[in-house]
Order: sequence, then structure tokens, then C-alpha cells
Amino acid sequence: MQIVVLGAGAIGSLYGAKLAGGNEVTLLGRSDHVAAIEQHGLRIEGLETLTVQVHATTCVDKLKPDTLILLTTKVPATVAALQPIAPLIRDDTTIVALQNGLNGDEIARAAINDCGVVLRGITQFGATFDRPGVVRYMAAGYTIIENHKRSSRIAAVLNAAGLECRIAADMRTEVWRKVIFNCVVNPITTIIGSEVGAIVDPRLTRLKQLVIDECVAVAAAEGIRLDEDFMREINSTYAGSQNIVSMRQDLLRGRQTEIDYLSGAVAARGARHGVDCPVNDALTRIIKGMEGASRNNRGGPRLPPPQELQTKTITRAGVRAPEINSSEIIR
Repeated sequence: MQIVVLGAGAIGSLYGAKLAGGNEVTLLGRSDHVAAIEQHGLRIEGLETLTVQVHATTCVDKLKPDTLILLTTKVPATVAALQPIAPLIRDDTTIVALQNGLNGDEIARAAINDCGVVLRGITQFGATFDRPGVVRYMAAGYTIIENHKRSSRIAAVLNAAGLECRIAADMRTEVWRKVIFNCVVNPITTIIGSEVGAIVDPRLTRLKQLVIDECVAVAAAEGIRLDEDFMREINSTYAGSQNIVSMRQDLLRGRQTEIDYLSGAVAARGARHGVDCPVNDALTRIIKGMEGASRNNRGGPRLPPPQELQTKTITRAGVRAPEINSSEIIR
């Protein structure tokens, strides 16, 4: 399959590396990352250690028939990433938006004027960007994509590459499940400056429950019923995890986070439905304040050195789904 990874950072590079073995893959990324890959190959460290020879570039001028685009940028960068290739999008082009938060797929559709097909996706893999040309594979997981007539073929390609893929009939519910996990884990571990595993600290229980309750209430107002014990699932999923959330990685690099599409989006939707979300709103404001401080302190703290980012295989249950084959559908 012809595959373009648009936004080849940590997760995008990991997907690209795994898919390169049996597909024609092009990574679209930042110039320094692209230059390193073109010169030395793409290096994956952590749970797997390999160097992959894969084409990387900063731009493309043509898309072949039936191209699959994996959109792995942060949501705030969606429009800027898609605008240069929007004129190249064909009716048979499929974009899978593997992004966190709410509204990313809608933003993508608007950016390409509803050309081609945009499918929502969720990834439960974890990776960190180590340095140009090198990505650390931190957590094994799976992929979920929404149900569409093109989904089975995409799922088959991802499964063949070891990127376990499931097809969801009710993608809105799956998205909300992932959003709740993100709204708890991302801002809280970013604010306290910890690895993901610290989220199980019992001193955070009350705060986590308030976040969960607000998210569940807003989801219910939008017709999504969520009956899971999210506290138990979060604690069992992330206990011992030494991964670092992308939100903290962004702040450590002086970049904009996705908070507006996570806690901020929950608070905004809650306001539209008359559901008060003071905790999600407060977390949003704190992270926005940290963004400002981060941009003004580019010489400040940075990610720990690679030897401190030890890896651990964990079951990523952020989006609950039965163990099924790609041809089956999550009900």
C-alpha cells in the first residue's frame, strides 16, 4: 500500500517504521528529522531496536492512487500540515486521523474541503522523540479506526505490520473513552512533572475522579453513555509506566499542547450543554499558563536522557475493546 505519514514525530515515525517492511512508505516531517533519516535511516530504540531505511521528505508533489495518509500531527498543527497537500487529495485518498482529543477529524475534513475520505483513528502505542532520526518505542498497544468500507483493507495492512488494528462501529464512544484517559493522565502528570505511572498516586484520586465525573457528564449530554470504572482502568493500565505524555514532551520543547482539544474541549462542550466543568477548565488554564512560561524559557528543563527513559510493555486500555480480529467490529 502507498502510505504517507503526515507529521512523522514520535508516533508517526514508529508507525512508519513498522509499516515500511511491506509497503511503500513516505515520512513527512521536520527538516532535521528528515535529514537524519535520509542519511542514517530511522532508528527505533526501546521495546524494539532496529534501523529502517524509509523515504523521508519535507514535502510531496503528488499522491498515487489509493494512498493512505496517516495524520499523526498534534491537532493544533492539522490545518498547517494538510493545506500544502490539499490540492493533491484524490477521491480514492484515505486519511486516518490518529490524533488525541475532540474535533481533529472535523478540522481535517474542513482543511481539505471534504475531498477524499477522513476516518477517525486512535492509537494506544507510546513513543517519545529522542533526537532527529531516533524514536524511543515506550509502550506496546493497538490501533482503532472507525468503520467504513475502506477500513478492512487498512486494518489488514496495520495488522500485518504488528500495529494491531480493530474496527469500531461506534467511534464516538471510543473517542470519548480515550478523551477521558487523556484528560486525566496528560494534564495531571504534566503539571506534577512526572512519568505516567505517577497517576496512580492515591493523593491524586479525588482530582482524577472529579475530572472523570465531568467528562462522563458532558459525554452523556452528547448522547454517549459510559459505564466503565475509569478510575480502576486508569490505575491498572498505567501503574508502573515510565512513559512521558506528549503534553509534557511538548512543554519541555516549548511547543503548544493539545489541551484545548482535551480538557478545554470538554469544558467548552459542557458550557454549551449547561454542564459545569470547573476542574477541566482549571486544568486547561494551568496548562495554558505553563505553555506561556515554556515558550519564554526555551533554555529550561528538557526531557531526561535516553538511559533514564526505560521502557516497559504495558497493556494500553485507554480505549476498551474486546479481543477481536480486524474483520470484526467493536460493538
